[in-house]
Amino acid sequence: MRTEALDRVKLVFTLFDVNGNGYLEGDDFDLMATRVLQAVPGADDAAKSAMVAAFRTYWTTLVGELDSDHDGKVSFDEYTACVLSPERFDEAIGEFAESLARLGDLDGDGFIRRPVFVALMTAIGFRLPNIHVLFDAFGPTDSDRIARETWVTGIKEYYGPDLAGIPGDHLVGNSVA
Repeated sequence: MRTEALDRVKLVFTLFDVNGNGYLEGDDFDLMATRVLQAVPGADDAAKSAMVAAFRTYWTTLVGELDSDHDGKVSFDEYTACVLSPERFDEAIGEFAESLARLGDLDGDGFIRRPVFVALMTAIGFRLPNIHVLFDAFGPTDSDRIARETWVTGIKEYYGPDLAGIPGDHLVGNSVA
């Protein structure tokens, strides 16, 4: 497992731990889903429903795989053990990636516009300069859009335990490229 992968999931754990208590809980995912949906009020109802379902799947996969004492909480160590194990988490992250990108594709043309991408990533909690660098790393078109599938791939790669030098690495840390 690469250090870069650990850094990426540590950042996401911190962002998803909405109440900052050091554990992920179902309420954290409900709050995050609400934030994300509020970021794109123009999204259609089907895309919004799919995003809520994806957040629930993300959470139920974690708690189902890891909460052996049934306390409804997942620690960072438990989280890392699951999300960096493709055989345990690929399906949940695939659903999440597809749903988030679908939510961002407001007109269904297969592209995400920068302002929508920024709104969604800001709602999750990523830093604005890093968001712009990530968007640029995805190779936007002349009209400042990225392909929906490019974002889906980028989200899936973000959880790759053996990957480094990927666009998602731009989200970690204070430095931006």
